[in-house]
Amino acid sequence: MSRGIMRSNRQMGPVNLKDVNKETVKRLLGYVSSYKIRLIFVVISIIISAFTGALASLFLRTLIDDFITPLLIEAVPDFSGLFRVILMMAGIYLIGVIASLFYTWTMVSISQGVLKKIRDEMFSKMQKLPIRYFDSHSHGDLMSHYTNDIDTLRQMISQSLPQVLSSLITIVAVMGAMLYLSIWMSIFVILFLIIVLKVVKLIAGKSGKYFTAQQKSLGEINGYIEEMINGLKVVKVFNYEDKSKENFDKKNEALKENATKAHTYANILMPVMMNIGYILYVLLAVLGGALAVFKITNISLSGINIITVGMIASFLQLSRSFINPIAQVSQQLNSVVMAIAGAERIFKLMDEESEKDEGYVSLVYGRYENKELVESFEKTDIWAWKHPHEDGSISYIPLKGEVQFFDVDFGYNEDKLVLQNISLYAKPGQKIAFVGATGAGKTTITNLINRFYDLADGKIRYDGININKIKKSDLRSSLGIVLQDVNLFTGTVMENIRYGRLDATDEECIEAAKLANADNFINLLPDGYSTMLTGDGSGLSQGQRQLISIARAAVANHPVMILDEATSSIDTRTEAIVQRGMDALMEGRTVFVIAHRLSTVQNADVIMVLDNGKIIERGNHEELISEKGKYYQLYTGIFELN
Repeated sequence: MSRGIMRSNRQMGPVNLKDVNKETVKRLLGYVSSYKIRLIFVVISIIISAFTGALASLFLRTLIDDFITPLLIEAVPDFSGLFRVILMMAGIYLIGVIASLFYTWTMVSISQGVLKKIRDEMFSKMQKLPIRYFDSHSHGDLMSHYTNDIDTLRQMISQSLPQVLSSLITIVAVMGAMLYLSIWMSIFVILFLIIVLKVVKLIAGKSGKYFTAQQKSLGEINGYIEEMINGLKVVKVFNYEDKSKENFDKKNEALKENATKAHTYANILMPVMMNIGYILYVLLAVLGGALAVFKITNISLSGINIITVGMIASFLQLSRSFINPIAQVSQQLNSVVMAIAGAERIFKLMDEESEKDEGYVSLVYGRYENKELVESFEKTDIWAWKHPHEDGSISYIPLKGEVQFFDVDFGYNEDKLVLQNISLYAKPGQKIAFVGATGAGKTTITNLINRFYDLADGKIRYDGININKIKKSDLRSSLGIVLQDVNLFTGTVMENIRYGRLDATDEECIEAAKLANADNFINLLPDGYSTMLTGDGSGLSQGQRQLISIARAAVANHPVMILDEATSSIDTRTEAIVQRGMDALMEGRTVFVIAHRLSTVQNADVIMVLDNGKIIERGNHEELISEKGKYYQLYTGIFELN
């Protein structure tokens, strides 16, 4: 997404304070309030900066009336008093500059601290969300929380809020200074201000309408670009380049038209306000001159007096400091509203219900003492389920890898079941294969074993324990998974293999790679196991990436393995090599295999054929072939898998 365009869109949309969620504001202030001391100094600095500007303008009257004008009629002018006043004014300006620098620097520091905390909490929350959430939300939308939404918060906290506060205090300070000089001229400024606000509302409203249209066009063109990049090979194979460009040009033209109109109105706001300020400047000069010429009695907060040249000059200077803050408030309020909308999205993610885990059975190291299994507080080769009971006693059950399904029903949506009445028994060391058309429910079964989803009805027992009683993290620690879609991370080949078990030694990782038959090609890489992988291992073939994934599962050394079409991306020759490594990997383990290639499951102990969420056939290869049912049709090619 074009972040530059998006940023402008967020800044210049129409202000509607009614759309601001008060709870979001309160929650956001909770993060900022942890910097109370620094915020107090920021507010003090903003007040000092605003009032020094107004005070410097007031000094002009003293400078002109009390020092410059008397010097004009002296025969031998004495400039020492003038120099002192000029130095005093310079000191006032210097204090204002220092105050501005301080609050700007401090707000940047505060904003980065707040954003770090929000990012930490948001990322931590993501680790606790159930798989269901990620299945139902696009990854691009999740990423926008860390980019666009966070960026609007950064801009609001570090820039918009200080500028809004500074502008409001400046307006108050300047108006107070004007009233101190002349109530008549201040009334004129207030009447003129009504016209200014009408102009601001008109321009901001126009820009907001077109920014809404721009956002829609931007979303369409970004979606189209992503689609064309993902399907670039298809575009080239079918010579779709010209048509693709034609469609892009149409969408790009619509974006250009909407963006041009939106930015035209947005960009003219400040120039228009500056010119309005010049008009006010001229009108005040005329009004002040007329009041002075006709000797109109001046009424001010300082008393009743006459209009002087110094007073007019000072008032004109104040008028220049009055108009610009009004335009700035209008602009920055848009940024504040949009940032709060971004914060609302972030907090919505944080408020998502975390993955529930009511399990209490944990996985521990075990050892035998007088032929009785007990817990070991040192690493051993034996794993055991630590099962506390209501009477306070604890039993230890050896981890064998026995999995049983009892009449399991499941649906991703409550009104539609994906699995119906699934019952199966996987003995330790058995290889169970699932075959069936796409959507039959093969992968769903393995997702239930991992407790990525909870059952609608029925039970699943793992080593005789209801999996609902096992802590999810411990349950998943006992399961190894090799998926069809491989995810490699930025880092060395060795680090990617060690991802399966973080405490694995280099020797264990290399041994796992040999078991998966990945060692040969890894040694041919430029730096062997130290070769850096980036972009999800984009420099490797799909088969090589899959081999690393298999080695990762091998180093984990789990008693139960789930192979979800693990060899589907590997060519036939490589598959034969990998299959030998897979057989070695599966030895002594309970293995669930999902495969489209029936040749990879012929040696399975049990093959289960699924259709529309039901197990319609089960048995070994020879038994199913002899039955001449659905498996026979699939194997002989009478009916092909989708």
